[in-house]
Amino acid sequence: MSFRGEVLVAILNNRLDFNLAYEQHWYRIPVRSVERLLKHRWPPQWLAFYQTKVFGQKAHAIHYFTKVIDIQSVYRRQLFPNQPQDAKSKQRYYKLILQPLQQLPKPILSHRLRRIVFIPTTVEKFFNAVEINQLYDESPLEDKLWRELKRLQIQAERQELVKVNKRNYMLDFNIYCAKGNIDVETDGDTYHANPEKSVEDNLRNNDLEAAGWKVLRFTTVQIQEQMEEYCVPNIATTINRLGGLDENGLIPRKIDLTTPYGSRQLGLFDNL
Repeated sequence: MSFRGEVLVAILNNRLDFNLAYEQHWYRIPVRSVERLLKHRWPPQWLAFYQTKVFGQKAHAIHYFTKVIDIQSVYRRQLFPNQPQDAKSKQRYYKLILQPLQQLPKPILSHRLRRIVFIPTTVEKFFNAVEINQLYDESPLEDKLWRELKRLQIQAERQELVKVNKRNYMLDFNIYCAKGNIDVETDGDTYHANPEKSVEDNLRNNDLEAAGWKVLRFTTVQIQEQMEEYCVPNIATTINRLGGLDENGLIPRKIDLTTPYGSRQLGLFDNL
């Protein structure tokens, strides 16, 4: 089988949708989700499934993937003709027609048992990933910073959705520390060049800071040309000021940039 094209990691949060995908070979995605979240990475050639806590021992991981054969635009009433015909039945969906599901040799895990939204990714990243954060394919800047964090054994959650003051924010990188969290943003050049974006980001920064977050923002030049002398020291200093990396119940780990890999001890996730 040839593995080409893009992969969409979708969410399985109930057994009905799993049974429909596994037995009847189709999956549904609301049209509004595609228009809001996926319009630049649509349609996918492959579909994979992140299973949530309702799946017990198979939760918080990707176990199955498949090839997309066809995509149809339908109403909910066409998907579930036996359900009551009400306002909900008029909702529009994309019905993805699938080949039989295949099981990965090893699941792609989330060590922090996190929530996700849809993850568009590449075939190369999908078939090489062992952990959810390796799937993200947002920008070259993010990938560059991610590689540096991994080199320094700093585990971060990528594209994590958090809710503050009843507003949802998607964080480029969330670094968990003993005395708070760090939101690291790779803004490119838009943060300083776009006045409207600056106002929006100011509200976001204030919300996060008031909730105990520390927000760090880096531009294209800083990431591309000043990674070692500016970006990394700022991240490491902030981690240490917040008590070190939170290791899920283990002793918090400080970052020492005088050592080759940023730390004298391995982190909980650093064998990835």
